[in-house]
Amino acid sequence: MRLFLTGATGYIGSAVLDALIRAGHDVTALVRHNEKAAHVAARGAHPVVGNLGDPQSYRSAADAQDGYVHTAWDASGHGEAIDRVAIETMIAAAKQPRLSESAGPATPFVIYTSAIWVLGRAQEPAAEDAPLNPIALVSWRPAHEQLVLDAASDRLRAVVVRPGIVYGGGNGIVSDLFKSALNGLVRVVGDGNNHWPLVYIRDLADLYARLASRPDVSSVYHATDEGDERVNDIVAAISPYLRVQPDVRHVPLDEARSQMGPYADALALDQIVRSPRARALGWTPTLHSVAGNAARLLEELRASYADRGPESS
Repeated sequence: MRLFLTGATGYIGSAVLDALIRAGHDVTALVRHNEKAAHVAARGAHPVVGNLGDPQSYRSAADAQDGYVHTAWDASGHGEAIDRVAIETMIAAAKQPRLSESAGPATPFVIYTSAIWVLGRAQEPAAEDAPLNPIALVSWRPAHEQLVLDAASDRLRAVVVRPGIVYGGGNGIVSDLFKSALNGLVRVVGDGNNHWPLVYIRDLADLYARLASRPDVSSVYHATDEGDERVNDIVAAISPYLRVQPDVRHVPLDEARSQMGPYADALALDQIVRSPRARALGWTPTLHSVAGNAARLLEELRASYADRGPESS
């Protein structure tokens, strides 16, 4: 299939790009500048230099694609507005009439990346049909999810993915914990007894590839390994693999809010999340635990230093 991908050099999007290429798809990737264009071209995609918030810069490239996968996030401070513009642009492109002779799927699709934090506190297992109670950081995301889902018809598949907290490689929240441990001081927001719903980056990317290839799916999909790990358990699992044991400081939530704003509430959120719809597609995570794979994940983190230089000794 011919697919249009945003965020192809980001943490999630770069893994999704690799998964889509491995699946044999022809991927056009939106990037912000020529350096990133060279990067995605080397990985097998067709780069288009443009600005996510300026549809004119990529509209022609987005036209007549078989599917649209939106993983990008603009951190400029206008992310919410830019995200909506991108969604509307891709939905409009997906709804354009196709030639009957097209070799692509009968029904174009849009896959939108949301966040598991739209569920809010979830101390009982929450599946895709659980009510939403988003924390402030993602209070706008349910409306964007609905914008995508409302576009679904017999001529358009609409899919929303809610990834858990992603781990693996050298980026993301879990990698930040590992980096802090390597540097000797780990700050945990709250008492650390809260559960984080987690997913390994390559497993998450595999789910996107499955969703792209299934002509019968159009709904919300959670992506979690269902390991139900507590933050304290993750931190404790890192220590045996370090030369020097890190100090662990539990930061009261109010103090963390004063330093980090609403992001602190995300780190302190207690969530137990299930992914029955993804499992029904045959999606089975290869990793089910951060704590159980701490040594492997530390090696992945250290390997990532080769490209950008070590951040700790």
